[in-house]
Amino acid sequence: MRLGFFVNDVAAELSGYTTTRLAQTATNRGDEVWYFGAADFIYGADDVIYAHGTAAPKTKYKTHEAYLRDLQGSQAVRQRVTVDDLDVLMLRSDPSTDTGNRVWAQTAGITFGRVAKRRGVIVVNDPDCLLKAMNKMYFQHFPEEVRPRTLISRNRDDIKAFLSEMGGNAVIKPLQGSGGAGVFMAKVDDRSNINQMIDTLVREGYIIAQEYLPAAAEGDTRLFMMNGKPLRYKGKYAAFRRLRRGDDLRSNIHAGGSKEKAVITDSHLRLAEIVRPKLVQDGMFLVGLDIVGDKLMEINVFSPGGLGSAQQFERVNFNEAVITALERKVAYMGHYHRNFANEEMAML
Repeated sequence: MRLGFFVNDVAAELSGYTTTRLAQTATNRGDEVWYFGAADFIYGADDVIYAHGTAAPKTKYKTHEAYLRDLQGSQAVRQRVTVDDLDVLMLRSDPSTDTGNRVWAQTAGITFGRVAKRRGVIVVNDPDCLLKAMNKMYFQHFPEEVRPRTLISRNRDDIKAFLSEMGGNAVIKPLQGSGGAGVFMAKVDDRSNINQMIDTLVREGYIIAQEYLPAAAEGDTRLFMMNGKPLRYKGKYAAFRRLRRGDDLRSNIHAGGSKEKAVITDSHLRLAEIVRPKLVQDGMFLVGLDIVGDKLMEINVFSPGGLGSAQQFERVNFNEAVITALERKVAYMGHYHRNFANEEMAML
């Protein structure tokens, strides 16, 4: 399998990233693996998509630290790659991290991925549907019964009225963003602070005001979905729990949260089954569900991370399951060629 990973910036990747683990696993299995950053694509005068690719020089690595060290080191293989000749292009960038002078980079993978899929490359997650998911409005397309009650507005009075309707408090956050940035508990009777919070967030665009779920005090569960189903390998679910630190609303690991083993319940599986049709329809091959109590807080479709955390607790290499699934799609393509839409192939 010829496999490409699109990331924000190859030099900024870390050894613990899920992308690094997937790439090392594919390399060790004998697949040809390339990395591309946002500035690396070329639409040639011959109407072919190319990219300045980076690959690790060896075919076997014992650790993901060693793999990334070689990938980012002086011995890395760097050459112009014909993207149209790849079997799979996996889009693993986080658009919310490309701001300021790099706003142009937010849709680079989607833009070139859309062309590549028309040339027969399997692109996951499907780029046309990722374009629809560029902000948290995508979450509102899922059934109301699995979501907290939500208002999206830039109007201070609308937001305050919603807070009152929710009993005096709610969580507010930017419509665009990730990693727990700009997430606040807003209390309608704390007038000076709520005004300041809203004014701060509204500078970035629209604001999401969301029903506060008391169960959030116990943290959330990240459950991975692959091919529209909970990712389960060797009898273990790819999942882990994230816990808050003190009174911090955010349970994101890099926002100060901690993690522990998850126990997947019937409630988790029910939520997964409810969101399954939409994920299948949109060609969302690998996603992360963030679950609080019996509600979804977020569906991560861009570069969902944490497979390493799931492996830490379950003692199962979930990367093998993901790469095996991609290799199976390539085999299907060998039999059927381009008789399936990319959204369909992404979920087979």
